[in-house]
This record gives sequence, structure tokens and C-alpha cells, in this order.
Amino acid sequence: MDARRGNSAGLELKHLRCLVAIVDTGSFTDAALELGVSQAAVSRNLLALEKILGVRLLHRTSRTVVPTTAGVQALARARPLLSGADELVTEASTGHSRLHIGHAWSAFGRHTTEFQRRWHHSHPETELRLIRHNSSTGGLTEGLCDLAVIRAPLDLKPWSHAVVGHEHRYLALASDDLWARRRSIRLDEIATRTLAIDRRTGTTTLNLWSDTAQPAVEYTHDIDDWLAAIATGRCVGVTPQATAAQYRRDGITYRPLRDADPVPVHLIWRRQDFHPATHAAVALAIDLYRENRHAPAHTHK
Repeated sequence: MDARRGNSAGLELKHLRCLVAIVDTGSFTDAALELGVSQAAVSRNLLALEKILGVRLLHRTSRTVVPTTAGVQALARARPLLSGADELVTEASTGHSRLHIGHAWSAFGRHTTEFQRRWHHSHPETELRLIRHNSSTGGLTEGLCDLAVIRAPLDLKPWSHAVVGHEHRYLALASDDLWARRRSIRLDEIATRTLAIDRRTGTTTLNLWSDTAQPAVEYTHDIDDWLAAIATGRCVGVTPQATAAQYRRDGITYRPLRDADPVPVHLIWRRQDFHPATHAAVALAIDLYRENRHAPAHTHK
């Protein structure tokens, strides 16, 4: 066991590439052609890999090459490792040709499609990718994006940030709920109901109500869990306008909330080494929210 651990330090990607190429092409000769190396180099790399792992990886005959049980297991690990390495090289070589914007729930809500269209038209040199990640910073802390759309209460001190707009709050409820027949709901009425709250990425806290008149709470884990709880009729949910626009589901109705402060929408990014297109993205988001601040949100029933 200890000997294997010592040998593992010599494991290289070329060893794994040879194993995958041999299996995929069906022979050492074709693997050498695919990789652009000699057949002897393919054999050496495979032998080195088998020595490092301490197991035989292939059954070889004069006509066929078939992975052993250990070989199948090694292939299952090798493929994602090689794919990840290739992605790392691609991202490093393309530099800032992609802009990743993360979000936990709703991206830019009803502005999302227009944001994507305008970005593609104005910045064709920078590919835009929206990434949904269930964390308080929408994947920014995890290194998954360059900027993140944030609506949930968050300590913004570690980040550079800008308010790009505000969104009215809506009540999400089951479509067969009696309240679904009404045009709007008062915030204080919700104290009589059970409220679904996502503590990790949701925007709603009990601070919206006084200490003496707070709703009962059911905690959920993400947007899908939140919507499922509401669809049953046992809960209602308070959410920004973006959710009402982005998640139109059968069985869910959204109604405007009266007497509730709007939710600020922030874009946040790292203070150091930020993407060159950051300020262009912030400016576009601000423009979209400013242009459409009086337009009504869709409600679904």
C-alpha cells in the first residue's frame, strides 16, 4: 500500500491519455497515430501506469485490447480528469473571451433574455455564460463565475459591487389557494400562513414582520424545493419579481405584495483581478432595469 502511494507521485496525464487512446482506438498502433507519438512510447506509458497503480489494466491478444476490471475503473477516473485538464487549458488560453455570470435563482429575471441578446450584439468577442449555483454568492466564492447577481441579504464588504436595480416583492402560492383570486396581498396578512424560506439563497427573512406577528416557517434547500413546497398548498413564499418572471410553473400563482420594500439587485465581483468586461455588464444591467422599471411582471395561474 505504501509503495503504491509513493509511486503515485509519478502519475502524469500522458499515462492516462495513452490508456484512453488504446481503449478508444482498439490498438496500440492506432493510439500512437492519434496521439502523435511512437508505438513504443504508448507501450512505455501504459506499463508505467500499470506499475504506478500496481494492477494490470488491459487484456492484450494479437487482435484485441480489452480493459480489465481494474482498467474499467481506471478509465472511469481518467476520462473526467483529462476533460477537466483540457478545459483548464482552453480557459487559460482563451483568457477573457468568456464572461461567466453566476446566480442562485433567477439571473436578471425578466431582463435575462434581453441582456443575453444585447450582450451578443454589442460584445460578440466575449461569450456570455450564465451559471446557476446554489450558494449565497452565486458561485463567485467557489470560482465558478466572474460576476454574480445577488438578491439575498449578504455582507458585501469582501466584494466590489453595484446596485443595478430594484424588484417588487411577490407572493407565490398554490393556484387553487383562495388568495390566488385576489389582485394583490398585504404583507401583514402573511403572518397567518406558513412561509417557505430558503436560508441559503432566499431573499426573505422574518425581519419583514414584527416580532409579535410573524408567520410560521418551513425551511427549504433551493428554488425547486421551495416551489414544490408551495405547490402543495401548505406554504406560501415571498420572492422578488424575477422569480415570478423566471419560474412560471403549473400550479403556482404569483400576486403582488403591498406594503413591502423592494429587493435591491446587486452585481458583485472580486476586487482583485476582475474581468475586463465587468463594467460593461454592470452598465447593461442598469440600463435594462431603468428602461423597464414600470413594466408589470407576469403572474401565472
